[in-house]
Amino acid sequence: MDMVEEAARKIETMEVRGASRIARFAAETLMNYALTIRGDFDAKMKKAAERLLNTRPTAVSLFNAINFVMRYEGKTEEEKRESLVRRAKEFIEWVDTAKQKIGEIGARRIKKNSVVMTHCNSSAAIAVIKRAFDEGKIEEVYATESRPRFQGHLTAKELSEYGIKVNLIVDSAVRYFIEDVDYVVVGADTITANGALINKIGTSMIALAAKEARVPFIVAAETYKFSPKTLLGELVVIEERSAEEVAGEEIRSLKNVRIRNPAFDATPRGYIDLIVTEIGAIPPEMAYVIIKERLGYAKIYDEEIVLSPNHFE
Repeated sequence: MDMVEEAARKIETMEVRGASRIARFAAETLMNYALTIRGDFDAKMKKAAERLLNTRPTAVSLFNAINFVMRYEGKTEEEKRESLVRRAKEFIEWVDTAKQKIGEIGARRIKKNSVVMTHCNSSAAIAVIKRAFDEGKIEEVYATESRPRFQGHLTAKELSEYGIKVNLIVDSAVRYFIEDVDYVVVGADTITANGALINKIGTSMIALAAKEARVPFIVAAETYKFSPKTLLGELVVIEERSAEEVAGEEIRSLKNVRIRNPAFDATPRGYIDLIVTEIGAIPPEMAYVIIKERLGYAKIYDEEIVLSPNHFE
């Protein structure tokens, strides 16, 4: 389990960050771990899956990745291993191809000479921005710092190295600059059955400002970020991280100060103009259809919701 424990640590400490990257990393970890197992295959794989699943409770892509890979079949240990490896590779291919398609589809919704605002560090949102820039549509980008982990610095660096002019701003400056923006493009950690967006803390603030300023708010999200669990009424768990990410010891030690550090917030579907997925651009109201028809689910093993193996059909 050393391999799995190390992978879990990297996810928990955000050495591996971003919903898509986490999902892909989890699938790779399960695949590589399966190749090392000799004996008690099912029990060891279940323990590994549970350890990874508990690292980031909000990211449904992690849940979907693990459940997809763990629906392996076979009677012998070798058959089970081959099935799991095959499913892991299939999921990894899904991750790798989805981003390119999202970039192509999303760029079509961006007009020429546009200014775009983005938040945090979403590979899907960046794919849209880069593709639109390649097509001569992006003038410049406003990227929030995305405190307290400053993932926006990664976005600014990546876009700058790509040749795009970037304005790096503090999160609280969003309302000040929103009038200068033509589109907001963000990623997603989870899309719920009613079309709401769970994403990096501060996203809902940006969506509210965009709504007031009549700036289109676009979400770039792979279909494996839609949550089957919410179809049955389960609420998305909002992860609250350590106070150490927010303040130093001098502030943390104050007697009457409690530091709160939620990692995500919820943006109502009414603030979302469009969700761009690898199978097309949809209104948020179609989230239910994606979950039912694209992802499909079945109840197995103590009524755990899992992805259907025919999701590509």
